[in-house]
This record gives sequence, structure tokens and C-alpha cells, in this order.
Amino acid sequence: MDRNQDQNAIVGVVASVLAFGALWIKILKIRKKITSHPRVKLDYERENYINSILYRGDQHCIEIRPIAFFNLCDILSRNNLLQSTKSVNIREQVVIFLHIIGHNVRFRVIGSRYYRSTETIHRYFRVVLRAILKLYKVVIRLPDESTPSEIRNNARFYPYFKYCIGALDGTYVRASVPLSIQGRFRSRRGGTTQNVLDAITFDLKFSYVLAGWEGSAHDSCILNDTLSRPRGLRISEGKYYLADAGYGIRNGYITSYRGVRYHLKEFSAQGPENAKELFNLRHSSLRITIKHVFWILKKRFRVLDTEPFWNFQTQVDIVLAYCIIHNHIIGVDPNDLLNQGLYEEPESDLIIPTLTGREEREEAKEWSTKRDEIAQTMWTDYMAGNIR
Repeated sequence: MDRNQDQNAIVGVVASVLAFGALWIKILKIRKKITSHPRVKLDYERENYINSILYRGDQHCIEIRPIAFFNLCDILSRNNLLQSTKSVNIREQVVIFLHIIGHNVRFRVIGSRYYRSTETIHRYFRVVLRAILKLYKVVIRLPDESTPSEIRNNARFYPYFKYCIGALDGTYVRASVPLSIQGRFRSRRGGTTQNVLDAITFDLKFSYVLAGWEGSAHDSCILNDTLSRPRGLRISEGKYYLADAGYGIRNGYITSYRGVRYHLKEFSAQGPENAKELFNLRHSSLRITIKHVFWILKKRFRVLDTEPFWNFQTQVDIVLAYCIIHNHIIGVDPNDLLNQGLYEEPESDLIIPTLTGREEREEAKEWSTKRDEIAQTMWTDYMAGNIR
């Protein structure tokens, strides 16, 4: 009896093993059927998705027109800043990067849309970010010596601001930092932010960007920092930027008059009533350009108004990347950008002089006098009806 039971048990075990083996073979066949074709199909779907973004009109172009997109890819390729790999070409690498920063999409979501692993998306995001940053000194340039056409061709600004080369201001960008240092990054507007200093020209391009300062930092402190850097913001003798009053008037920076009406309507009942008010009005009319640039930037790159999910250094790098891409879009010229020796930069032996407190006060007094002269000349012409 026991012997028969043992035999039956053995037969049952063998039958189970055979049944499991048959089931496993069936599963493998099904999986083989599933995975044998999809490679081609996924590549096809991915290509269709990218083409739908690039060729179905501006609204599908991830906030960048195809002409600027392909020029950017060309620049990155010709200067060996990006290379196609066996599985991901340059076009796809750049599309993925722009999609993430343009619409604030997480890596795993982008992975599902492009049929790529999260690790692949993350790797190429880093690769493209590093490549974009290398374009900084090519795309973001200090202005030349000439009077900007936006001033030269407008009687309200010329000749009064003929030595003005741009506007300077700061903007707050959302920041994600460890709890232990959040107090330093909390701005007066609330939330943790980084305070980014920007200089722009009146054709809506950035000429200098300094990112990474804490949101609580004062504007004048950030400006002092950039002026002390060997590769900081440099201004030719006699030229100047228009700046917010928070930066303080100094050599190369003319601010508005404190305690004087600023945002006015020139020909309304509440128009300017004296030279200082007129100066502030014209000052704000020119400096509003930088506010417009900030608006464009935040409209184009939605990440700027949302909580970032990268580490802080990456957050700083991405702000610079926004500005580089913005300049590229505004004034793309591949023939200029692809010329000789773009990425060869000589070592700088520039020595930054340190001013004493007395020298700073004398410097501020000198530029305050220049501001008064501009304001008075402008008011005289205004009252005479020469610039209405």
C-alpha cells in the first residue's frame, strides 16, 4: 500500500513538472512574439512623435521654432558639443531636453512618451545641458560701444541716453534647497528662490547673467559680487546701464531718483511735473525692456514658475541654459556662431581694483551729477516742446 502511494506521488510530481515546463515554454513563446517586432514599432512611434512636434506648426514646437531648433542642433554638432549615438541621435537628445525644461515634465513621463528608460532620459538631459552651457560665451555677449538703435532712433531717449548700453535688474526663480538653508533662500515675496542678476540690451538679449545667489540677498550685494569677478560684468568708460534704485547709483549704473514718482503716463493729467519725474518716466520706459525679457523667459520655460526637482547646482545651470537658448532664439545666426575659434578663450590677467569707502562716495556723487545733467537737459527740451 505504501509502495503504491509512493509511486503515485512520484507520478504526480513528474506530471506537475512537465505541466509547469510546458507552461513556461508557452510563456517564453508569447514573450518572444511580443518582443520580436516592437523594436521597430517603438522606433517608428518615437519618430512620429518627434516629427509631430517639429512639423505641425509653432504651437507644437516646445516653445522653439523649427528653424531655431535645427540651427541649435547644427551648432552643437559642428562644434563637437553633442554627438549622435547608436540609439539616440542629436535631434532626439535636444528635443528631449527642450521638452523637459519647456514644460516641466519629469524624466519618467518623458521616458514613456519617447519610449526610453528613465536612466536614458536622465543621461542625455545631462549631456545636452553641459553642451548648452558651453555656448554661453558665444551667445551671451557684452554690448558694443555704439548707441543702441532703440535709443538713437527715438527722440524721447536720444541724445539724453546716448551712452546707455542696456538695463540691469534681478529676478527671483523658484529654488529647491535643503531645509537647513531654506531661510537664506526665502525672498521677501515668499517661498525659496534664487536671486538672478541679469543685464540685457534693448534688442531683448541677455548680455550677462549671474545665477545662484540666495533669494534673501540684497541686489547691491550681488552687483558687488559680479564687479569683483575677473569675468564679471564689464562696462567701457563713460557707458552705463539703467538699474533699479536698489543697486545704488555708481560708476556705470544710473538708477532712478528715490522718493520720486516712477511709473507715470507722460501725457496724462498726472504726467511729469519736474525734471526728476520726467527722468524717472523715461528711465522706466527704457528699463521696462528687462521686465519684458523676464516675461518672455517665464512664458517660454514653464519650469521657472514651478518647484524644481533637480539638485541646486543643476538649478543654477538650467537658469543659464534658459538665457542661452533665449538669445539663440531671438537672434539666431549660425554663420556667425560657427566661425573659427568659438570656444578658445585666452586666460585673463585682469586685476579688479578695490575702492575705498571715500572713493565709492565720490564715484556715486559723480554719477549723480551726470544723472542731474541728463534730467535737466531733458526737462528743458520737454518744457520747450521739443520732444513731445
